[in-house]
Formats: sequence, C-alpha cells, structure tokens
Amino acid sequence: MKFPTISVPFALGQTVATPHVLKVVPKAEIFAALQRHQNCDWGDVCPQDKWANDRAVKGGERLLSVYHSKDGVKFWIITEWDRSATTVLLPEDY
Repeated sequence: MKFPTISVPFALGQTVATPHVLKVVPKAEIFAALQRHQNCDWGDVCPQDKWANDRAVKGGERLLSVYHSKDGVKFWIITEWDRSATTVLLPEDY
C-alpha cells in the first residue's frame, strides 16, 4: 500500500525543548502545538505577528508561535530562519 505524501509549509529542523517546559507542559500538548505550528496555526500571537509569520514562511524568516497548555501555562515555539532548528520553551527561558 502506498501512503500519500503529506505536505507541510516548512520544515522544523532539529526539534528541541528546554528542561523547564518539559517539566510543566505535558509532552502530548507540546506535540500537538508543534503540529499546529508546522501547519501555520500560530496560536495566540497578535495580528502583527501572525502577518509576519505568514510572510516569513515564504520569505525564510524566523517563526514564533504562542500557545497555552490546558493548565494555562504559556509557551513558545520558535523555528529559526534557516529552518535548521525549532525550540519549544517558556517565555522566561528565552
């Protein structure tokens, strides 16, 4: 059986997370947020950041998404401009 190729707008590169975010956000929620991020659902960013991300997908700039866990913990996902790495972190880890 041949499976269809899934196309995503951009590559995540090496995906890493800070120890702090791994302690306070369940891994399943991190994985769900990574999927949203890679599908251009930027979470709770302001309209200007949404516009910048939409443009950056095509222009090769850094991407920033903001999410909240079910417990209300705010966390970020940042993909570097060259798509070499994506980092999941808490704002205070930045």
